[in-house]
Amino acid sequence: MRLFHAATTLAATSALALTLTACGNGSGNDASGDQSSAPASSPSATATGGAPAENAGATKDAGSSTGGGGTGTSTGGGTGTSTGGSGGGTNAGRCHTAGLGFSFGSGDGKVSSSDDQQQLAVVLKNKTSAACTIQGFPGVDLKSSGGSWSLTRSSATPKKVTLAAGSSTTFTITFLPWNQGSGTEFKATSVVVTPPNETTSTTLAWPGGSVLLQDGATHPGTYTGPVGS
Repeated sequence: MRLFHAATTLAATSALALTLTACGNGSGNDASGDQSSAPASSPSATATGGAPAENAGATKDAGSSTGGGGTGTSTGGGTGTSTGGSGGGTNAGRCHTAGLGFSFGSGDGKVSSSDDQQQLAVVLKNKTSAACTIQGFPGVDLKSSGGSWSLTRSSATPKKVTLAAGSSTTFTITFLPWNQGSGTEFKATSVVVTPPNETTSTTLAWPGGSVLLQDGATHPGTYTGPVGS
């Protein structure tokens, strides 16, 4: 009996030892399992999730670069045009009366044998040392001892003329001479010329004879043309 009891006790002790050993090993496996339980896919998921964000950023940057100032256009000054006449000089100022010389040219003569209209060229010379521009109709007034007659304008279109220093241009006075029995006589003695856009005039002695007065006519035979005609 004693031998059987000792064997039984030994067997129980061995079983208890095995149980304790098994429990100890299980605890270690749990710890190891906890350490390895961090999801291995997390870093991979983070990397995969970050790529679209980077691409989105690149897309935004590309959009920002495309939408930069390259679409701007320069419009300052490039649309300006030069309208100066012969002689150039886009910076030339307007011709003023004080800077011009006035004289008659060799342009008077008959232009129509049916009504004896005549033409007289008036020369405008740039007396200054710089170029100037002139455009339009001059004011032309015929003077007599009894009054003044402001001439009408022709239907010609004025053009801009640039006068270099010392150069000249002309305009034409077309007039209808008076003949005995043709109507009212205007005994012109002088002509007053006012350049376009000026208020100061120059007076020249009238080289022709009497002119047929038509100051009230719708289409008088005496009139002035534009500068440069």
